[in-house]
Amino acid sequence: MRISKVYTRSGDAGKTRLAGGQEVWKDSLRVEAYGTVDELNSVIGLARAWNESQPDRVNAKSTLEDHLRWIQNKLFDLGGILATAPGETFKNMPVVTADHVSRLERLIDACQEDLEPLKEFILPGGGRVSGFLHQARTICRRAERLCVSLSREEEVSPELVRFLNRLSDALFVLARWIAKTQRESEYLWEREGG
Repeated sequence: MRISKVYTRSGDAGKTRLAGGQEVWKDSLRVEAYGTVDELNSVIGLARAWNESQPDRVNAKSTLEDHLRWIQNKLFDLGGILATAPGETFKNMPVVTADHVSRLERLIDACQEDLEPLKEFILPGGGRVSGFLHQARTICRRAERLCVSLSREEEVSPELVRFLNRLSDALFVLARWIAKTQRESEYLWEREGG
């Protein structure tokens, strides 16, 4: 795909076109869903940028980079699917499959082997990379909720919802894992007595 001009003025009246040409309002649930996936992808990009500046302890930096690059590419695929009008297909259309969900599950399991079981809730924060991963997790949950809402109105592949559900778990575990490998503190929720 070649983009020769960034602005077209065609969206100035509050509408946009889905892949396939269907015109929709910019605040439609479908546009909200793929816009939130794009927002999620941007925050993961920030995590990658900060990760690049970290010391590489036990190959954690390069391992995280590999995972996040794959995740960003799958999110771009997912966004492209959501930006396509229901029932429309095109050549080389991206897919999100059960195998991609399984890959996230394997990632979660591998990271958890290095982590202590949780005894308390974790407050988002810690280091810069883990903080951005926690933020990404919350955006991922919002994207998932929007896809669930959209699926009640239009056709949405259940694999997209499963992928986002598992991805939010993976982002949580990756935030914990990178904090541990970079020797950063985790902030635990402190219950008030009384």
